[in-house]
Amino acid sequence: MKVKQFEFNMLPVNTYVVWDEHTHEAAVIDAGCYTPKECETLKEFISEEGLTVKYLLNTHLHFDHIFGNGFMYKEYGVKTCAHPADEEWLVEAPQRTRMFGLEFPGTPAPIGTYLEEGDKLMLGYYSLQCIHVPGHSPGSIVFYSPEGRCLFAGDVLFQGSIGRSDLPGGDIRTLIDGIREKLLTLPDATLVYPGHGDATTIGYEKQYNFYLKF
Repeated sequence: MKVKQFEFNMLPVNTYVVWDEHTHEAAVIDAGCYTPKECETLKEFISEEGLTVKYLLNTHLHFDHIFGNGFMYKEYGVKTCAHPADEEWLVEAPQRTRMFGLEFPGTPAPIGTYLEEGDKLMLGYYSLQCIHVPGHSPGSIVFYSPEGRCLFAGDVLFQGSIGRSDLPGGDIRTLIDGIREKLLTLPDATLVYPGHGDATTIGYEKQYNFYLKF
C-alpha cells in the first residue's frame, strides 16, 4: 500500500491519498483542501501518479475534514463515504467555519455511502476495514488495513494524545474505551496515520500515551 500525506487548511488537517501500487486504485481520506491552490496540489498528485479515485472517505464530518469534498465530487465524481451518526455536522459546517473568520467553500456535499462497523472497502489487494470509535464525534470511524499494516485514525488517536471530546456528541469515556477495546488490540507494529500531526504506532501509544492509562 502506498500512502501520500498532505497538510491542508488553517487547522491544519492531514489528507491522505492511499492506493494499490499495481492497480492504481486510490482512496482520498479526509479531503481537507480549502484553497484553490490546495485543491490543485491534490489534483496534480493524483494525475502524476496515474491514480483512479475509487473512494472519498471521511473519518468524521467536522468542517475542517470536509472542505474538499465538493471539489472531489466535481473532479472525480465521488461522494464521501462516512458514518450516518455524523450527518448533522454537515448542516452546521458553514456556521462553524465562520467562527474561524472564513467561509465554507460552496455547499457541504452530502454523504454518498453510509459506512458502519465492519464494512470493508477494497483497493486492489488491500482492504480498508471500518471500525466505529465514537467519542470525538458520534460517527468517528477509523480505516484499518491489515495487509498494509496501518490505520487512518482521524481525530480518534494522535501521537501521545487522543481526540477532544468537548464538542457536541463527544464523550471522553466512550472515546478511551473504544480506543482500548478496538485499536490497542491491533498489532503493535500497526502504523497510525492521524488526522493532525505526526504518525505513530499502536505499540508506542500502548506504552506512552498518558490518556490511555486510566
